[in-house]
Order: sequence, then C-alpha cells, then structure tokens
Amino acid sequence: MRDFLPADKARRERVLAVVRERYRAHGFDEIETPVMEEYGRLHAGIGGDNEKLAYNVLARGLDADGIRAAADDPASLTDLGLRYDLTVPLARFYASHRAELPTVFRAIQIAPVWRAERPQKGRYRQFVQCDIDIIGDATPRAEAELMTASLDVLDALGLSGASVRVNDRRVLDAMLATFGFAEAERPGVLITIDKLDKLGTDGVVAELRERGATPAAADAFEAFLRRPQSDAAGFDADGIRSRLPEGVGDDVIAHLVGIGEAVRAARGGSAEVPLVFDPFLVRGMGYYTGTIFELAHPSVSYSLGGGGRYDGMIGRFLGSDVPAVGFSLGFERLVDLLGSSAGGDRTGIVLVHDRDVPLPELLAAKSHLVATGSRVRLEQRPKNLKALLERAAADGYASFVALRAGEDVRSAEPRPIG
Repeated sequence: MRDFLPADKARRERVLAVVRERYRAHGFDEIETPVMEEYGRLHAGIGGDNEKLAYNVLARGLDADGIRAAADDPASLTDLGLRYDLTVPLARFYASHRAELPTVFRAIQIAPVWRAERPQKGRYRQFVQCDIDIIGDATPRAEAELMTASLDVLDALGLSGASVRVNDRRVLDAMLATFGFAEAERPGVLITIDKLDKLGTDGVVAELRERGATPAAADAFEAFLRRPQSDAAGFDADGIRSRLPEGVGDDVIAHLVGIGEAVRAARGGSAEVPLVFDPFLVRGMGYYTGTIFELAHPSVSYSLGGGGRYDGMIGRFLGSDVPAVGFSLGFERLVDLLGSSAGGDRTGIVLVHDRDVPLPELLAAKSHLVATGSRVRLEQRPKNLKALLERAAADGYASFVALRAGEDVRSAEPRPIG
C-alpha cells in the first residue's frame, strides 16, 4: 500500500480522467459499491485464488470465549471482508437493484481493491481497478463494445497499436475433450497450458506428464502444438478454424467471428482488425463461461487488462441466470507504462510575488488568474528562483507570473517554466 506525492497523484488523476471520459463516451454509467462485502459472498468459490488473498474483518462483539470457540473454524471469526475485485460486488449490486436498471446495463467501476499479495513491481496490496461490464446482453455486441471502448482508451492515452488476444472457454473445453483429457483433470491441465508463453512446448508437455495427465492426451496435445501453422491467420472463420483441432462447435466460432466483424466496423472498417485469436489463452478465473480476452501492447510483454464472459455468476445472487461480460484495465500498469508521458497540467501557473505585495493585491491577482481557468500556486520570491520553478515543474506546473507591489497581474504575460 503506497503514498502518492502530489505530482504522482496528479498524473494518476489525469489518466483516470481519460479513462472515465472515453468509457462514458461509449455509453457506460459509473456506479459505486462499498469497500466491504459479506464474508460468505467473497468466499463463495467464484473469486478463484483471489479468495485466498482477501483481507477479512473481525466480527464485532466477539469476546475471548467466542474467539477460543472459533479456533477450529477461523472463518467464523469474520463476517465482512475488503473486496478483492469489483466483479463480485457488481454481481451483488445488480441482483439488489435490477428493477431500477435498464435491461442492458453498462457499468463503470473505478475504485481501489485489496489483496494480501507479496508486494513486487506492478503488484500491490492496494490498487485501483478500472472495470466496465455489460449485463443483460448475450450477443457478440457486448464483447465488441467492451473491446472497442478499451482500445479507444489506449488510443486516447497515446498508446496506439494495441490489440486484444481472444479465446473462449468453450473452445478450450472442446480442445481438451478432442485430445482425450478426462473432465476431472482439465482444470489442472489448463493451469499448465496457461504457462505456455513462459515454458514453451517442451516445458508444458513435460509438466503435463509430471502431473500424471492421460498419456495419450498429452501425446495428442504435443502433436497439435508441433504441427506446421501460419502466423498470418486472420480473425475470421477460416483463420480461427486453422488454429483449432476438429471438434470445436460452429456456434462458438460464429460468436468469435461476430465479435471480430463488429470491432472491425467500429474501428473504421479497416482490413486489419486489432484482434488476435489465441487458442491457448486461459485466464484463471473459474467463473468465466465463454469469451475471454487480454489487452496487449507491443511496447510491453505483459497484458494491460483483460476480462471475459461470466454468465453464471449473477444467477448465484439472483436465482436466475443473466448474461454478463466484463473488461478490467490494468490501471497501475498503465500509469507505470505512461510515466511522465501522461502529461502535465498546462493550466498550472505559479504566481511568484515579492515579499512586500499587500495581501489584498496578492489574493486579487490570484483570483483573477483562477477565474481565467488556471490552477494557481502562490510562492514568495526566493533567492534561488530557478530551484523553486524546477520544483513547481516537477509538480506539474507549466508557467509562472512574477508580481511586484502595485503591478496589475492582468498585464503580465505568463512565462513558460524551463
């Protein structure tokens, strides 16, 4: 969990402003949910490994006897927990407010979440998630809207050239069935396949054999990985089929093709749709039921966001299934990647005044600059003006005005810092 100095905080807010503005432009409405949810909801088996990282809140009113009685069941010590993502709270929110929401609900959530991670670069115990979700639409339109809006955000941040890797959990299941993996062993097999980028074909096949996977299935999978294939396969029916074994249903491929056609049209109808079909994209959340995707940029090896379709989650709270699909931007990674290129506040002015400027004159001058739309910081002129301006520039200020007693600030022209 981190503190942020003014310049860092301002940079983060500028990125957030772009994210909010572009997502709102695409018709998403922002909601807010509490930082805590009921323990049972956070540990209902839908949060994957994140449930193990949840911060739980001690139940109120426990005395020493109650704590000792709970020694064999630590879960009974808590009744609430800090949210570890924004998807579980959204499912509860929708189940609670469905009658007040449109049939197809497009939500924005931008808020901190907490996980008891081992801190390391790019991985924190408190971090901001930026989620958009569409609830109530089972068609490819929902995925296409999410992808188009998120690509638009990256374009607006100056990160053009991004693409989305796409797969479907139904594709993965059909592939594993075709290779001959038993249903009971498939979750473990997927964990290994998810390491393909890191371990390569040899490493993944070796790990499958070490795990005791069905030998004939492992052989079939290895043969499939080593087959000749073209890197030029497009995001169309032929291109997707060429990267799959026999046995994947036409309906799944049609769903993926529909997404590609919609994104292509939304991006101006160019022949190069910024989607890449990856039959080995897994994503670890167990609640995904269909399409899964990750946001990629050529400047980095890691993803900048991801999501998928989770049609079964809301039904756990509502009692009837509702289609849902979501996309989460990796906000912390975006901020780190953008660095100083996130830009400064070009309206920031430092009003440098002499010691003898009367207070009424000083505040009148400041009010005038504020009224013109500027952000104004008052600084008394020091002996080393250069050092003061360098510090102000680091805090995001772009120009300064020097004010002496009796001068009219309206006639002063702001000068750029640096």
